[in-house]
Amino acid sequence: MKQNLYYPFEIIYKEAEHYDELSQGQNFFELVYILEGSGKQYINGNSFDYKDGHLFLVTPKDLNTFDIQTRTKFLFICFNEIYLKSDLLKNGSKEQSVWLQKLEFILHNATHAPGCILKTNQDKELVKSVVTSMVNEQHKSDLYSKELIQQLMNSLIVLVARSIAKILPENLSDTTDEKVQGIFQYIQLNIYEPDKLRTSVICSHFNVSPNYLGKFFKHHAEDTLQQFIIKCKLKIIETRLLHSNSRISEIVDELRFTDISHLNRFFKKHKGISPSLFRKKNFSELNEETMLLRI
Repeated sequence: MKQNLYYPFEIIYKEAEHYDELSQGQNFFELVYILEGSGKQYINGNSFDYKDGHLFLVTPKDLNTFDIQTRTKFLFICFNEIYLKSDLLKNGSKEQSVWLQKLEFILHNATHAPGCILKTNQDKELVKSVVTSMVNEQHKSDLYSKELIQQLMNSLIVLVARSIAKILPENLSDTTDEKVQGIFQYIQLNIYEPDKLRTSVICSHFNVSPNYLGKFFKHHAEDTLQQFIIKCKLKIIETRLLHSNSRISEIVDELRFTDISHLNRFFKKHKGISPSLFRKKNFSELNEETMLLRI
C-alpha cells in the first residue's frame, strides 16, 4: 500500500497470488478484510495464519505485510484522522469531541500484535455484513452510494474500536479480576481528563479502597496505577509527535499539562529526550529505514 493517504478515506479491492508490499510509516489507519484466501500476516516481527473473514488493523506505527498461500481477495479500507474528524464530528458537539478522543486513543493503542481483531462470531457476522454492503455500494455507484458507504465506514470503525477495547493488555488474562479489567478500560477512556484519574475518584467509581486498588492493580497489571497512567499519556504524546502535525502547545492543551515546560519535563523524565528532539530523531530514522527497504 502507498505510504500516504491524500483523501480522508479510500477503499481498495485487490486480488493477488503474491504480496510484495510493505506498510511502514504511513499516515493512515488501514483495515484489511480477507474476503477469500489464506496465508500469513506478518506484523512487527510476529505472524498469524489468516483466512476468509479475518479483519486486521494496521496503525501508522506498524510494519506489516502478507505471505499469500492461496489466491487471496483483500479489501483495504484506509482512513486518517481527517476522516474521523470530518465525518464523526459534523456538528462539533462536546459529546462527539470526547468520543473522538476515546476513539483515537483506542485505535492508536491497539496491541500491534498479529491476528484477527474480531473476537466473537457475532462481531464477525456483523462485520461481514457491513463489508459486503460497502463492496456492493461501491460497485453500484448508485444515488447516495457515497453517503451510505461513509455511514457503513463509521459503523465499521466503531465495531473495530469496540473489539479493540475488549482486548486486555498482554499482562492481563481472562481470569483477571473484573474490577481490574474495568479500571484498565476506565483509564483508557478518561485519559484526557486528569480529574477522573485521581485515586480517590477511581476508588469511589469502583467502590474499592486505595489499598485494594494499589495492591490489586500492581499484582495484575505489573505496574502501579500511576505508572500505567503515565505510560498511557506517553503513548498519546509519541503518537502526536510521530503521526501528526500537532504543535507541542496543542498536545499540552489536549492532555491538560500546565504549560509547554511541564510537558517537556514530563516527557524528558520518562523518555530521556525532549519532545521536539524525539520527533526530529524518529523522523530521521524512519526516513533512513524506508530508504534501505527500497534499495
